[in-house]
Amino acid sequence: MTNTKKSSKKMASNAASVLKDSNASKIQKTLAGSVLSQASTSNQTGAEMETVASKVLQSDKYNDETKSLAASVLSQSNKGR
Repeated sequence: MTNTKKSSKKMASNAASVLKDSNASKIQKTLAGSVLSQASTSNQTGAEMETVASKVLQSDKYNDETKSLAASVLSQSNKGR
């Protein structure tokens, strides 16, 4: 089944900024890469990234920017999982 959901232009722009930021954390860059990979393709979030993003959203140790990236990643996930 083809994924018709795409990352928004705003989220893709935010993700690109994160990837360019030398101070961004590894988890931020990982999530940002996933967001960008879903910006203009039919890619959807894999099971492993769903787990990572879910853990970020459930944790108090991540900031709003990181959680926003995680939420975007999860919004591209497969409903069947």
